[in-house]
Amino acid sequence: MVVKTATGAPAPLPAGAAAVPAKKGFRAWLNKRLPVDEFIDSQLIGYYAPKNFNIWYFFGSLAMVVLVLQLATGIFLTMFYKPGEATSFDSVEYIMREVDYGWLIRYLHSTGASAFFIVVYLHMFRALLYGSYKAPRELLWLFGMLVYLALMAEAFMGYVLPWGNMSFWGAQVIVNLFGTIPGIGPVLVEWIRGDYGIADATLSRFFALHVALLPLALLLLVLLHLVALRQTGSNNPDGIEIKDKLGADGKPLDGIPFHPYYTVKDFVGIGVFFVLFAIVVFFVPTLGGLFLESANFELANPMSTPEHIAPVWYFTPYYAILRAVPSQRMGALLMLLAVVSFLFLPWLDRSPVKSMRYRGWISRSALVSFAVSFVALGYLGLQPAEGLYVVLARIFAVIYFAFFWLMPFYTRIDPVKPVPERVVYHAH
Repeated sequence: MVVKTATGAPAPLPAGAAAVPAKKGFRAWLNKRLPVDEFIDSQLIGYYAPKNFNIWYFFGSLAMVVLVLQLATGIFLTMFYKPGEATSFDSVEYIMREVDYGWLIRYLHSTGASAFFIVVYLHMFRALLYGSYKAPRELLWLFGMLVYLALMAEAFMGYVLPWGNMSFWGAQVIVNLFGTIPGIGPVLVEWIRGDYGIADATLSRFFALHVALLPLALLLLVLLHLVALRQTGSNNPDGIEIKDKLGADGKPLDGIPFHPYYTVKDFVGIGVFFVLFAIVVFFVPTLGGLFLESANFELANPMSTPEHIAPVWYFTPYYAILRAVPSQRMGALLMLLAVVSFLFLPWLDRSPVKSMRYRGWISRSALVSFAVSFVALGYLGLQPAEGLYVVLARIFAVIYFAFFWLMPFYTRIDPVKPVPERVVYHAH
């Protein structure tokens, strides 16, 4: 930029100042119409993140990568998929057998769905570990949880679309849960199905929601999540607000520019992720029935119930809670409560510190117990609802809910350690 005097002549530069060369060519043309460089300077180079990020902070960027992967592979799948009771299963088989690399696109998408939930669950656990849901990041957490809810709805719709036998019966179980809502339940179930049973109308509706409405909602919520993150800044393993300690230049003393330091670091994590992801896609895409059940390679058949109906693995913790009580209505209520309890975490946690590094043994034991109960419920949701499995599901469900609803009490009495004034950082 050239500064001019009132007469229009270029103003002389201050002593010792170097002239900044004017941008030319395509880059100058583009920046005049789209502020690419300004965006990079303000949102990447100008965005200071804590210097003590660890391996737990890979999963946010990995979630973005998997989201892009799901959108890209989903677009290719919709080119050949035909929703309908008579066409859905055959179109998936056509993709797998006749379309060039169709099997790869289908397995990338199905494995990507499981990878998405693995990454999101680890991302959520990091927030629990370091108190990333506490003030001033309550809204950031709420947007993140709405992303999770939208992802669950998106995954459920996509799970039904292949029209395999487990897809059909899984849809029967989940959709019928809405019938437990007092008063409007039966009408709501019929409205969701679009018919008196799971059939053509259901597939058309689920397809429209899966490829249009829910992805748009998901992208909007991700955008709001990122905007809220940019406003409050990232949390760190010490739970210290780096914006409170600024240098003479106005930059955080305990921060470093996100680019290039963390963009390079994220690329390393993305590389490791894709190696592991490729191993699963090319060698064990069904992962022994966890990612794709054997019953889903059979055409949906209302006259043939699978020996054991269970949803895909990322829903099984809630499914185990659903089956842990005899009453279907109470089970549905508990399952809903198990999901929405996450939304109240910023107000349930009364600890004066954020990070688990500086909390006492009570909070640490509670978090470990919660993690164990969540994994155990996930396993129990895959097992038959009988005998010891039901008893264990009830025990772990109690532990699961105790983590949330006893939190206002145990976080108050939990002894805490002194939090340092500056982040703890060791160069490596």
